[in-house]
Amino acid sequence: MTAPSTYGLSTQARNLQWLLTDLVEEVPGVNSVAVVSSDGLLLLSSDPGAEAPEEPRAKGPRGASADLATIVSGLGSLTTGAAALMDGGSVKQTMVAMEHGSVFVMAISDGSLLGVHATPDCDMSVVAYHMALFVGRAGHVLTPEVRSELRQSMEKTP
Repeated sequence: MTAPSTYGLSTQARNLQWLLTDLVEEVPGVNSVAVVSSDGLLLLSSDPGAEAPEEPRAKGPRGASADLATIVSGLGSLTTGAAALMDGGSVKQTMVAMEHGSVFVMAISDGSLLGVHATPDCDMSVVAYHMALFVGRAGHVLTPEVRSELRQSMEKTP
């Protein structure tokens, strides 16, 4: 996991990092995961490609954590605008299927977003299910105080 060390973090922040790691390790086909605040800042990230995988994985976006955060934030903004234009209410989930992979974006709370970049052969329903579990567990924990703490810890990460 490329997220910062858990040393000095609150129990809530450490729990969120654990949930993110669990999502990556338990769901086949997940390349990288990012949690982004409502203002587009990266709060948590995971890059399983940093470790030597047993099987070759599809390459993620360049600079996976920062790029995925940018993509997630942009898709979140775009779909929110589209929903407003169509009187569609709030956006719950966005999925982009590409030839060489998929990107999933799901609202967490307060405008925060969970984004996943997955392989083209992933089981989309399994990815979406595990994202929903993450959102259900993380939503009430991702308070303004915890978001601020996670932002600060990401800024300290080299």
